[in-house]
Amino acid sequence: MNMSAQTLPATRSAAGGAAAAQPGSSEYLTFRLGAEEYGIDILRVQEIRSFEEPTRIANAPPFIKGVVNLRGVIVPVVDLRIKLACEKVEYNSFTVVIVLNVKGRVVGAVVDSVSDVLELPRDAIKPAPDMASASVDTAFITGIASVGERMLILMDIEALMSSADMGLIDAAA
Repeated sequence: MNMSAQTLPATRSAAGGAAAAQPGSSEYLTFRLGAEEYGIDILRVQEIRSFEEPTRIANAPPFIKGVVNLRGVIVPVVDLRIKLACEKVEYNSFTVVIVLNVKGRVVGAVVDSVSDVLELPRDAIKPAPDMASASVDTAFITGIASVGERMLILMDIEALMSSADMGLIDAAA
């Protein structure tokens, strides 16, 4: 199920954020990066916007697409597909920017599409597997949830966006 930018705020308002969640459960915004489905804490999400080409910043790493002006606030835009080494990065009508509030800073995250908002009980979330390979970074994965036939990778978006290699948020913040 794909949600447009217009329907998510109504869904989020109707859900009432964490206040409406059952005790022992959390709400996650789910989205696609390539063939995989991810979830992030809904409380970090400010809004969802259609993708607009940002203004490029000289010498920025490839995953930082540039900046956009969001109602007077200059917002850096990170393409999570490039950052997380997805095989194919395509910009189409489903491509959206999830506007996040991370440690008091507004940051945009480009994803292939948003799916829905899910409430997950804590017992539905399994720990991320330990990967000994140096090429697999599981530091930003908080867990894996099975929702029917779907596998959902839960991501600590705050830790990812504030990591030193992103260079977006001061470590002191």
